[in-house]
Amino acid sequence: MTELPTYAAADIRAAEFPPGVDSFNYRSLIPGFEGTAWEPAFTKIALLVWIAAAIAILFFLISYRNPQLVPTKRQWMAESVYGLARDNIAKDIIGPQGVRFAPYLASLFVFILLLNIWGIFPFAQISPSSHIAFPMVLAASSWLVYVGVGIRKHGFLGYIKASCWVSGAPLWVQPILVPIEFVSNLVLRPVTLAVRLFANMFAGHMILLVFTLGGVALLNAESIFIKPVALLSWAMAILMTFFELGILILQAYVFTLLTATYLQSSLADEH
Repeated sequence: MTELPTYAAADIRAAEFPPGVDSFNYRSLIPGFEGTAWEPAFTKIALLVWIAAAIAILFFLISYRNPQLVPTKRQWMAESVYGLARDNIAKDIIGPQGVRFAPYLASLFVFILLLNIWGIFPFAQISPSSHIAFPMVLAASSWLVYVGVGIRKHGFLGYIKASCWVSGAPLWVQPILVPIEFVSNLVLRPVTLAVRLFANMFAGHMILLVFTLGGVALLNAESIFIKPVALLSWAMAILMTFFELGILILQAYVFTLLTATYLQSSLADEH
């Protein structure tokens, strides 16, 4: 039996249903990229992350390139996003000193929002946030920020004490409470930040995938009575897409809000 040529085998793999892991591989788009050390790093999800970062940077650069007293539409949109992070998150949660964290919080919100939107964007249809690595990096960044702020204000030992020691609790119960507070405040916070974002985006991606590919499978069914059910499956996919839009905005807001809450706890005199 003769072996299929490489291009023919690739065509057969591309035609497989449901799509497999190879559908995330974009390395063939760059001549000479295949076979190099960077080959495994260039995937569809990595490309979407770079595009999201570029959009966020260009959005603020272009919007504030020539600021006007009467803002243009782009400037108004950028100011609205920044105002949300500054007034409704930084000031409301942290207080007046929260203004200095507004640029980070605004950037975090916009970047996560753009990552999440890929989940319902045609031809992308997957959010990088549904890959646990990216929420972990974002959570680690927030952890470094609020821990660094706490150490700068209280000192290393002072911050550890403020994070672990429960004021007002009896001395005999502190050996029980201190380890719990340590794990809760310094270990579990970034974990819950990452898992919350990942789980919601992954679940939304799977729901849309089930209804979309389910419609294709129903349409290809042998029974003529089952084929019309494909329309119902696709209608549910469209309905869930609008629902997912609200979820992805909410998750970007919640991640930013919790980061501000942790910053406020790091700056507080007592915990």
